[in-house]
Amino acid sequence: MALIEAKNIIKTYTTGAGEDCTFYALKGVSLEIKTGEFVAIMGASGSGKSTFMNIIGCLDKPTSGEYYLDGENIVGTRLDKLSEVRNSKLGFVFQGFNLISRTSALENVELPMIYKGIPPKERRERAMEALKIVGLAGKEQNMPNQLSGGQQQRVAIARAIVNDAPVILADEPTGNLDTKTSYEVMDFFVNLNEKMGKTIVLVTHEEDIAKYCKRTVRFKDGNIIDDSLNTERTLRSKEARA
Repeated sequence: MALIEAKNIIKTYTTGAGEDCTFYALKGVSLEIKTGEFVAIMGASGSGKSTFMNIIGCLDKPTSGEYYLDGENIVGTRLDKLSEVRNSKLGFVFQGFNLISRTSALENVELPMIYKGIPPKERRERAMEALKIVGLAGKEQNMPNQLSGGQQQRVAIARAIVNDAPVILADEPTGNLDTKTSYEVMDFFVNLNEKMGKTIVLVTHEEDIAKYCKRTVRFKDGNIIDDSLNTERTLRSKEARA
């Protein structure tokens, strides 16, 4: 069974009255992603890749079609239930880091566990362990403005994994980073996939970033135009190759 299964997903937006004012962001997209895959979603602006990412992330609903996450039918699920699904099964990493500026790295990582009702002592222990995994031990009390861009993104990755969600969704996670830092961040994603078994779906427009992934799915005009395995992956991390 696929961990993520989208069947004939259509997403439309109405820009006015009449059929000519209906815009099709997705035109019947079907895609399966199995446990342990590392998939790059690529395409030009307006191709539908971000719309698709929002739907599989339970941040938006399709106009029609079916979507199953870990065997659960998501379409038609109540909003309060969707919130539970996002918090337990999905971890998010965004281009802009989305950290709370007035709270420490540790407190930022603790946030998803607060929503889940995890006791303070356990929250702290798990957050510290997650920061250790991404190489930020000793930076727990640093505020976001005391961290580099790469370090801030690693805090965001720690936040995404702290609830042990099986799926990590990353939307242009290297978009605000220089080349060297981008590669360092991608090393962490490779390790999450190879060492921790996380299923990762990553939106990018950069070919060199997509080469870290095991599979690339390309969107154009609301359709999937290519779905292929990456036979020559980039594995820069020594730990990932061990």
